[in-house]
Amino acid sequence: MAVCYRDLGLVNTREMFAKAMEGKYAIPAYNFNNMEQLQAIISACVETESPVILQISKGAREYANQTLLRYMAQGAVEYAKELSGGNAIPIAVHLDHGPDFDVCKSCIDFGFSSVMIDGSHLSFDKNIEETRKVVEYAHQHDVTVEGELGVLAGKEDDVEAEEHIYTQPDEVEEFVKRTGVDSLAIAIGTSHGAFKFKPGTDPKIRLDILAEIERRIPGFTIVLHGSSSVPAELVAIINQYGGKLKDAIGIGEDQLRKAAKSAVCKINIDSDGRLAMTAAIRRVLAEKPAEFDPRKYLGPAREALKELYMHKNVKVLGSAGHAFD
Repeated sequence: MAVCYRDLGLVNTREMFAKAMEGKYAIPAYNFNNMEQLQAIISACVETESPVILQISKGAREYANQTLLRYMAQGAVEYAKELSGGNAIPIAVHLDHGPDFDVCKSCIDFGFSSVMIDGSHLSFDKNIEETRKVVEYAHQHDVTVEGELGVLAGKEDDVEAEEHIYTQPDEVEEFVKRTGVDSLAIAIGTSHGAFKFKPGTDPKIRLDILAEIERRIPGFTIVLHGSSSVPAELVAIINQYGGKLKDAIGIGEDQLRKAAKSAVCKINIDSDGRLAMTAAIRRVLAEKPAEFDPRKYLGPAREALKELYMHKNVKVLGSAGHAFD
């Protein structure tokens, strides 16, 4: 039996993006796989009064079970109300990198309020065809859809590509018109995973391509994937306590802040959260080798993740204070 996301207390991304576009900020899109990550995301966004998109990948659905995730999402809304004294921040649940129509349909039927169909590996026409199919089904249920043009290099969960292919601005207008998507993920130099760029380089995102895309589809919502900054201090902590994360480099937060002031209304951040949690866990286990209670190392990991996401909302995305606009 299909579940409507509104019955879970969720919202789709349409109004979120409209307000973000007007306010010149980006909605945080944070991935989660377990309870501690979800707690950190919700508490960080409640305390900073930020709307949020909870992202679930195909791999996360397989890891955590789709039925459990549905009830966790519903619980997140109630948890947000509890933390805020009854007035929940806007929360959307989004499928990240949906591989095909069947997975997207399953997520819509399980109460997701937004889905991404990633046809970026297909030909232009096949991408349009597959994306349009998802849009037609999703819009029947008032679920919003994100498409993608261009290919990000790197690896994260089931998504992997060796070569970066920039989004071609002359394709975006036709793609948006023929598919009916609500938002478009583009490739302008961000990259999946923690090992994004070679040591000694100064990674820059192609703000010129972004500007040209904005010119061609004015007022349309743009999404950036692979936007973790890979903080050097977190990498250092991980390596100090036995890790081997050599040459991990990400996107500068100053560049993401510039992008968030444009038509980029959604920025995906996952690897930074993984780094924050791993650094905290490694520190506890190294400093207290007799510890075996998961709460004693997952608790600090949760707090480290919360602190990271509060920083992102305030200093990088600019979403803090906009939950109740």
